[in-house]
Amino acid sequence: MSLRNIFTFVTCALLLASYSAAAPTAASVVSLSASSAVASSSLLAWSSSETEPSSTSAAPASETVAPASDDPNYVAWTPDYTGTPEAIRGSLGSTVIGPQNVPLDLQNADMLAPPTTDNGAVPNAKWPFSMSHNRLQTGGWARQQNVGQLPAATELAGVDMRLEAGAIRELHWHTASEWAYVTQGSVQVSAVNQLGQNFNKGDLWFFPAGVPHTLQATNATEDGAEFLLVFDNGTFDEDGTFLITDWLAHTPKEVIAKNFGAPISVFNEIPGDDLYIFPAAPPGPDSDAPVSPSGTVSSPYTFAMSQMPATELSGGSVKIVDSHVFNISKTTAVAEVTVNPGAMRELHWHPTQDEWTYFLEGNARVTVFASSGNAGTFNYQGGDIGYIPASHGHYVENTGNTTLRYLEVFKTATFQDVSLNQWIALTPPAMIEATLNIKAEDLKYFSKTKPIVVGPAPVNSTANSTTAA
Repeated sequence: MSLRNIFTFVTCALLLASYSAAAPTAASVVSLSASSAVASSSLLAWSSSETEPSSTSAAPASETVAPASDDPNYVAWTPDYTGTPEAIRGSLGSTVIGPQNVPLDLQNADMLAPPTTDNGAVPNAKWPFSMSHNRLQTGGWARQQNVGQLPAATELAGVDMRLEAGAIRELHWHTASEWAYVTQGSVQVSAVNQLGQNFNKGDLWFFPAGVPHTLQATNATEDGAEFLLVFDNGTFDEDGTFLITDWLAHTPKEVIAKNFGAPISVFNEIPGDDLYIFPAAPPGPDSDAPVSPSGTVSSPYTFAMSQMPATELSGGSVKIVDSHVFNISKTTAVAEVTVNPGAMRELHWHPTQDEWTYFLEGNARVTVFASSGNAGTFNYQGGDIGYIPASHGHYVENTGNTTLRYLEVFKTATFQDVSLNQWIALTPPAMIEATLNIKAEDLKYFSKTKPIVVGPAPVNSTANSTTAA
């Protein structure tokens, strides 16, 4: 190498070293910015020239996060599908070649072939009463759901009870409040204040914890009655009820006789064990109830929800009953919702109360959003229970060809929900455009009042012609 080449090489090296020492470090540039996105932009500008960093605004969301996928995520097969369900969605999954419970998979399309929007871990939010052990008695039966069947359901538990005409659920009381909805038939209810009213399909009763009461199916229909009981404690156990026959069978008869001031012979035939449910002659009309010298309570234990007019909506209807209209019901509120085919209960959440859902008829699809990228989709039919923790976003879509009808039950005195539709409509348009890339002129599609139940998608939307893949 010539002396000229050596001199040129050394000179270039010295110049490069001095330039590097004078240039700011990447750390010093990052420390000047509160936004990592801006810091990265400033670093690039500073490194490419000796001029000051250019002042640029944050990149649009579409440039920092990829747009959500447009892949179709309709339910993989509809309730009327009769083929073999497969674990396939688009190019994902494959056929089932091992043992398969086809009827169960047909009922749970979004478990076998979940939408691609599902992600992470969401606790199980479904329990069919059909999977609960049934307690069979002469005159009826009862089956329950509590945390033993649905561990996520910590706030509320349910019982499905059937009484033949005339059959009695014996005199009893609970450590939890009892809220009831008559699903079929008619029931006569008696409590300590001797309210002996008939309860028809769609009616409610509520007994605070410790209030003694008894239930008897009338012969208004030859089949008697069936009703739903909801208790404000997820650990409630129907088999742990306080029963009058059980108590007296475990109390010395001498004590019983002294307590009532009656001869001991009066109690010779009292049952030696609990009766729980037993047959009897159908009850008489309401007027047969004894009159209490103390009068009746100012707030009745009953509410005729079946006679309450529903609020009609674009996609169905709703009735809401809480302590504002059913005053004594201080720990339980309910919304009875109907959803027409193709319609849906809007995207929403309940701020502080878990939702215990009971599906009366129809077919439903529910996706539960649990934050942090976690979402899970479940399918429901009549007789199924759903459970959605407080603040978890969700919707309820009718995936069948008949009306969907269900109950939203809460452990609260006041019904509350937050509508995503209304929230977006009442947020400054610039904020929505910056966050969701929804243009201001398209906010006309959002409602400043809660839609609650929205109608089917517009006719120009992509049709759902789904069948099993």
